[in-house]
Formats: sequence, C-alpha cells, structure tokens
Amino acid sequence: MSIPEATPLQARERQRQGALLIDIREPHERVSGQAEGALAIVRGELESDPARHLPDRGAEVLLICQLGKRSQAAAAVLHDAGYARVSSVAGGTSRWAAEGLPLVKPRLEADEADFLERYSRHLRLAEVGMDGQQRLERASVLLVGAGGLGSPAAFYLAAAGIGHLRLVDDDAVDRSNLQRQILHTEASIGTPKVESARERLQALNPRVRVEAVRERVSSANVEALLEGVDVVVDGSDNFPLRYLLNDACVKLGKPLVYGAVQRFEGQASVFDAGRHRGHCPCYRCLFPEPPPPQFAPSCAEAGVLGVLPGIVGMLQATEAVKLLLGVGQPLSGRLLQFDALGMRFREVRLAPDPECPVCAPGKPFPGYIDYAAFCASGG
Repeated sequence: MSIPEATPLQARERQRQGALLIDIREPHERVSGQAEGALAIVRGELESDPARHLPDRGAEVLLICQLGKRSQAAAAVLHDAGYARVSSVAGGTSRWAAEGLPLVKPRLEADEADFLERYSRHLRLAEVGMDGQQRLERASVLLVGAGGLGSPAAFYLAAAGIGHLRLVDDDAVDRSNLQRQILHTEASIGTPKVESARERLQALNPRVRVEAVRERVSSANVEALLEGVDVVVDGSDNFPLRYLLNDACVKLGKPLVYGAVQRFEGQASVFDAGRHRGHCPCYRCLFPEPPPPQFAPSCAEAGVLGVLPGIVGMLQATEAVKLLLGVGQPLSGRLLQFDALGMRFREVRLAPDPECPVCAPGKPFPGYIDYAAFCASGG
C-alpha cells in the first residue's frame, strides 16, 4: 500500500483538528528544533512497540522526520500493525521550517544539549551514533609530542570528543615552530608547549580533559604515562623515543599510532603487536635497526614542508578514532607513505618478524635499553 503524505501546512491544520503529530528522529536531530506540538518518539521505539505509544489504532497519526523518507517507512510499519489513519509529512522538518511553520527546541539539561549539538554530525553516522560517541568520551589517549604531528592530531582528537587527552612534551614554543605547529601562536613563544596546547584545546572543546605533562619520556616514566590509556599516538621526532614507545606498547598491550615526516614525505601506520602477537607487526619489525644518523637527519637539519605534518597528523587522529570505535580497517600491517610533491599515496604491506626481539610470540620482554646509544650506533 502507498502511504499517504501531507504537506507541512496540511499537517499543521490536521494537527489543530486533533491529529497526533509524532517526530520520530533521534534526540540529537531534534536539538536544533522540532515541529511545534509534535510528540517525540524515536522511530525504533515506535516501531518495536507501537501499542505502548499509540493505544488507539483508530486515531489519526502524522509522522515527521528530517526529510520525509524515514517517516514513510515508519508509517508503513504502523499501517501493517493495524493503524489505518497514518500519514507521513512530505519533506519532513526541513520543509516544515522552510515554510515558516513554528519550531520549538526541546528542554534539555545544559550538558546533554551541549553533547547532542556538539557531536551531532558524529551522531548521524551509524558507525558512531550515541554509543560510539559515549565510548569516545570515556576514552583516554596518550599523545607524545605537541609539535608538528601532535598539533593536528590533538586538535582533531579534542574536537572528536576524546574524554581524556594526556599530552606529553618537555619543550617550549619557539618562533621556528609556528610554520607547522598550529597548536601554538606568536603569543605562546617561550611558554611550555603542553600549556600552550592545553589552552587552545580547552578553548576548542571544554568537555575534553587535557592533562599537560611537561616531561621528557624515558624508560623510567614511560609505563606511568601509558597507565590507563587506550591508544598511544606517537608525535615524536626522534628514533630513540619511537623505539621506547614501541617497546612499552608491546609490553603493555597498547596500540601505537605511528607517524613521521621529513622534507616533502611522510608516513603513518598502526603497530598493534602487543594485543596481536604474531599477527600484527611492531615498529621493530619495520626498522630492526635505526638508520645511521647521517641518513636520518631531523626536521631541524633537513627541513619540512609546513603542511606535511598536518596531513600525517590528521591520518594519525583518524586511526586513533577508528581504533577507539572499533570501526573500519586500521593501518595495522600496512605502512601508508605520502609524497607531497607528487601528491601520491603508496601502501606497503608489513609482516610481523617471527624473530623480533620484542614482539615475537612466546618471547619474554627483554627490558628497556639505552635507546640513545642504540640509535647513535645505528643498531
């Protein structure tokens, strides 16, 4: 059967005559306004038990959603359940508002209203939804480095609603940082990077708790820094720290989101060997030994295109959010390489090293080493 439709004006008139108007959208969709006089009943609840909400099957019912498609489908379900006088509002709430009909905003607690409005675009995604967004708000991420990679990663993690962001960096803001480290401003020069970052991130999203830790990560404190976090994002710029983070993440079973940049090229991956030994590689499987220092100059020595860390840092934030939500295919077992001059991405498959000294199945953790000496000697 074809479900009858009513224009918003017709629906408004029939509502005045006693018809029941029901807004079947999700709560976050109604934050910006719903048709005046409409009863809010989420579609899933209405379809699963219509008799509880509509005991009178002879009553005239008008269903309204955002654009009119979901209300058509829900009306068909009600019709099959014995409701003969059910219609859908054509064009939904969007058309209702466009025709100048009155909208009202639901009464919500301030915190709930902030949550629903702030994350409304996430909440519309089936892969995120209310459950996923609440999962993000309960999550904790360790971000090592508030520089080129850490800046975009931190911005997008905070905007996404990560509940606890532990930010670690022992450096202060320098004018040379501002070309790529977008967390900081001219006014931040001379201040600790973590404090500058916390101020900007809290201004962006006050719901996020930013824990600023001004320390140099070492074997002595790395496990304390990883305590209680769900994902580690590596925004460092040196090999000793990358090896240290890798080893700690393998030992403690934490996924590590890796990124690196130099000149016009960058790369990203996810190392999750701690949770999936023998199936996922770790950083040492990719680089069993560090390259000689002369072949791996720092950004300060070799330079870097200012926008390049932004691209790689956003890739890292994307992978972290996917890991926390448990959606999509992470970069585990894959190295994504980016060439800014050629505007090309290339993917390289990575396999776990069965002889890896850190992540090979059954191999006990060898302990932390002198990573600076290890890297200075080229392995």
